Amino acid sequence: MYPLAQILHTLGYYLTGSDNNETDTLEAVRKMGIPVYLGQRAENIEGADLIVHTAAIMEDNPELIAAKASGAPVLERSELLGIITGCFDNAYCVSGTHGKTTVSSMITQIMVESGLDISAVIGGKLAAINGSGIAGQSDIMVCESCEFKDTFLKLYPDISIILNIDADHLDYFGTLENVIKSFRKFAQNTTKALIVNGDDANTLKAIEGIEGKEIIYFGLKKENGYYAENIRKVTGLVTEFDVYRKGEMLGTVTLNVAGMHNVVNALAAIAAADYAQIPFEKIKNALFNFRGAGRRFEKYGEVRGVTVVDDYAHHPAEITVTLEAAVKLGFRRVWAVHQPFTYSRTSLLMDDFAKALSIADKVVLTSIMGSREKNTIGVHTSQLAEKIEGCVWFEEEEHDANFELAADYVAENAEEGDLVVTLGCGDVNKLARLILKKLENK
Repeated sequence: MYPLAQILHTLGYYLTGSDNNETDTLEAVRKMGIPVYLGQRAENIEGADLIVHTAAIMEDNPELIAAKASGAPVLERSELLGIITGCFDNAYCVSGTHGKTTVSSMITQIMVESGLDISAVIGGKLAAINGSGIAGQSDIMVCESCEFKDTFLKLYPDISIILNIDADHLDYFGTLENVIKSFRKFAQNTTKALIVNGDDANTLKAIEGIEGKEIIYFGLKKENGYYAENIRKVTGLVTEFDVYRKGEMLGTVTLNVAGMHNVVNALAAIAAADYAQIPFEKIKNALFNFRGAGRRFEKYGEVRGVTVVDDYAHHPAEITVTLEAAVKLGFRRVWAVHQPFTYSRTSLLMDDFAKALSIADKVVLTSIMGSREKNTIGVHTSQLAEKIEGCVWFEEEEHDANFELAADYVAENAEEGDLVVTLGCGDVNKLARLILKKLENK
């Protein structure tokens, strides 16, 4: 919702909004001069000409009930985003089960640093634009495109990037085959070009037989149009690699974000920027300046020799690549502090979560954040914890007490040279800050 608010506010619309928790985002919205109500009540929507809500809002929400009874148009967030993408002749829509925010951010940073006056909607904060959305005057838009409940099928993509396809949101899709079918529809809706991961079997299955648009492949294999060779870890988070386009070396890229997955993410961004005819030298410089999107392996601080980073990973595949990258950084021990997100995902993928989290040396779990769901299936953090050797978990009903106990435990037991990674797409980043605070007061 935040980048949409940024764009519409910039265009001169009068906005108000509401949320249930105080966050950094709400503070940023207030600083834009937008009134924000804490708590959702019927009276919040009085006088509105249009009401927009997220997919996370439940049907019994009093503000949503009042909105539907008000006579004003009511849209889900993705419908408004779709309307906005339709206003651009070159909408770059970045999709995939994992990596959307990072690649959207990379493309945005490359285009902004290259002087293109673009608009963008990203799922995380990007320092280069001082937020997660911008409104420009050109016909180019970069848009993160999420498959949840088929919402990306409401967009109007001109150039689509498909990073990967995995089994996720199975509470809606049911099967991996249905996820692949949804991505196929997304690809078919694209008007100009598909930029796809040629190493990902599910992605190749989704685009099989599609005609009438240019198809551009990226990946680590030489068969792709864009690929990387001579990949080398330099120091800490720094990785260097040579970039090739159809066998021709374009140059060497230095990335300041860790992990092989980010090499692949960078290749996707390079292919998209090259399609936009941005010179490679500018692409290379912007990628060097890129330090990650907010909440994507974002370093929050270092206290008493303990480094604390936060990552948005909330699917087993994402947690796996994040922790695999973390254990290669040379820290004494890696802590995974995870807040499970939604009861359905935790239940359906429990064994996969256990395997992914076990990559870390120490695992700490908080209670499950239900978000849009109610716990009708009786799943609990303790069930996941039992599958992970040495796991410690906290399952207090009261959210803040839950975080206090988890932070106390980590601060008391983390030692000099350790890396603590908070993981999840809820508000577990608050826990990262709390751990740092407790380490300072230790």
